[in-house]
Amino acid sequence: MKQVVLAEKPSVAREIARVMGSHQKHKGYMEGPQYIVTWALGHLVGLAEPEDYDTRYQKWNLEDLPILPEKMTLKVLRESSHQYKIVQHLLKRNDVQGLIVATDAAREGELLARWIIQMAKWKKPFQRLWISSQTDKAIREGFNKLRPGKEFDRLYESARCRAEADWMVGLNITRALTCKFDAQLSAGRVQTPSLGMMMKRENEIKDFRSQDYHTLHIDLGDLQAEWRHRQGDGRIFESQQVQQLEQALAGKQAKIVSVKKNERQEPHPLAYDLTELQRDANKKYGFSAKHTSNVLQKLYEQHKIVTYPRTDSRYLSSDMTDTFKERLSSVAVGPYAPLARPLLRNALKIDKRIVDDSKISDHHAIIPTEEIVSLNALTSDERKLYDLIARRFISLFYPPATYDTVQVIIEAAGEQFHAKGVTIKDSGWRTVYGEQWGEEDEDEDATQDSQRSSDRQSTQKLPELQQGESKMIARCVVKAGRTMPPKRYTEAALLSQMEKHSLGTPATRADIIEKLVSSDTIERKGNHLHPTGKGAQLIELVSPELRTPELTARWEQQLEKIARGQGQPEPFLQEIRQMAQSMVDGVKKSDVNYKPHNVSSSHCPECGTRMLEKKSKRGTFLICPSEDCSYRRSTEKQLSNRRCPQCHKKMEIKDGKAGKYVQCLGCGITETLNKDGGRPVNKREQQKLVKKFEQKESFGSSLGDLLKAALEDKKE
Repeated sequence: MKQVVLAEKPSVAREIARVMGSHQKHKGYMEGPQYIVTWALGHLVGLAEPEDYDTRYQKWNLEDLPILPEKMTLKVLRESSHQYKIVQHLLKRNDVQGLIVATDAAREGELLARWIIQMAKWKKPFQRLWISSQTDKAIREGFNKLRPGKEFDRLYESARCRAEADWMVGLNITRALTCKFDAQLSAGRVQTPSLGMMMKRENEIKDFRSQDYHTLHIDLGDLQAEWRHRQGDGRIFESQQVQQLEQALAGKQAKIVSVKKNERQEPHPLAYDLTELQRDANKKYGFSAKHTSNVLQKLYEQHKIVTYPRTDSRYLSSDMTDTFKERLSSVAVGPYAPLARPLLRNALKIDKRIVDDSKISDHHAIIPTEEIVSLNALTSDERKLYDLIARRFISLFYPPATYDTVQVIIEAAGEQFHAKGVTIKDSGWRTVYGEQWGEEDEDEDATQDSQRSSDRQSTQKLPELQQGESKMIARCVVKAGRTMPPKRYTEAALLSQMEKHSLGTPATRADIIEKLVSSDTIERKGNHLHPTGKGAQLIELVSPELRTPELTARWEQQLEKIARGQGQPEPFLQEIRQMAQSMVDGVKKSDVNYKPHNVSSSHCPECGTRMLEKKSKRGTFLICPSEDCSYRRSTEKQLSNRRCPQCHKKMEIKDGKAGKYVQCLGCGITETLNKDGGRPVNKREQQKLVKKFEQKESFGSSLGDLLKAALEDKKE
């Protein structure tokens, strides 16, 4: 008797099949003496659509909302139904007695497997493969330690509640907004509060009023000190005050009233979870969160050199400690060799900042596997991402960075001045980063001109100073500044805020950002995210409750309780139903107007409606907003191979009410294209083509037939 192994992707299934000896290839699965390995292609089964409950829901009507089925049902997804039939057939084979779920070891992976099991009516118990890397060793060990599927029932219930809640809220609010305002508007429990945070920041920037200010420094020869107000702020907003201070300080003695020395230790940073890695990749390389996820998945699945990527933990488990040296050995190549090899000679120092079982949920932090890395086999982006992971892992076993800080308070003419210096004693873990380690990350969620000016004061190498010592003021240095508004979010900063407010999961945050971009509610400008005119209006159309992250944070807390067995699904879903009803009612009663922000001056050649301009990865397109018309075209110039018969310049393909035509980029003359988009054919060419066909043996057809054949032959 055999067991079916259900993986999430074909690539993972192939690796499992290779390791477990299932070498016979079939359509949709691989078979061996003991295991039949198949895959899910992501979701094969999903929640039914409204029209599956009632055909009247095929047409979107505001009066039909909200749509809240008493019991949610499942359906096989059309685009992957062929693979579902294969999985279903395998589960019903007479020689199959067991099922091993090998989908991603996370909430979403559990959900897609359970829905397939339900739809296929598998009634027998099943086992769960729960692994954190794709190496051969990890797969074999995982099969030796299969866990009963029942252990993950609560995780499935949490995932089911999340999916049904998103369906009830997202689908109903999206339909309500679209019907009410006659525009393609979408909302959801994660994307809308994420947009709300960006709009809040945008309003802060809009309302900000910049001010000029000055800072005053005194030069004491071997050090400089900055004037500060008694409350700690070093900015002076009145120019008269600056002049008075300069006059009062000129040629005066300054007295050192305080010298504080402290030895400080800076421990190594924690290992990476997905969100932290996405943040660093965005700051250092400008990677989008989605791009980081895609590259990381290749390092995990294809190269097998990093552990499971979709984790929210930054700690490692105690049962991994015996593997640390093997992992360091696999990393000790190229630039990492001189950093990792010294660690292999002695016992590793492992503390609670590295190993802490209490802070691991489903998966530990992202670290290298025991697989020896071949750096030459990696692409440029893969190499960059692996560099972050490898250096972070190596740094875990280095000592803290130690340095002395010196803070000096100086008084002159009744005013107080401050200076600080740092002396590095031991670089510790910072050695791993060398010159790559830049300045401390600035807080992108704060204004640049906040009263933290003292924290941003540049450090300097200070001489030996004694309390009570006096020095002559050589000169005063005045520097001009201007208060700055809060910064717009980068993806790194937005990810931090999404994590802080529990918006989404590490695995879904990148997709949420991409969804906001693709729906034209935000756009990328350089490394910053800007709300569009559509996004600014949309946030005013939805319920105030949905705009802020507090609602979603509360949901996530409830879902986490369900996953831990401390909460029940039905009360949660009942609350969601009531919320969906309330939000739809709010849209119905709304008297707010919506005006499309991207209306172009062009009219649709099919129906005459003013078209909307929409940006995408493939360029800018003009799209007809009419429901009955699907016309769209690129705004980029489409050049034909046709040369102008008069000036011989290239001709541009254009759309007209009568069909496509070409227009010369030089003199502007136009020619009509034939119906299926081929090149234009003039009378002279027709005569040449007819003469050509007259010389053929097949001559005898009518002139019309000859012309038709000739055009087919000549058509590009």
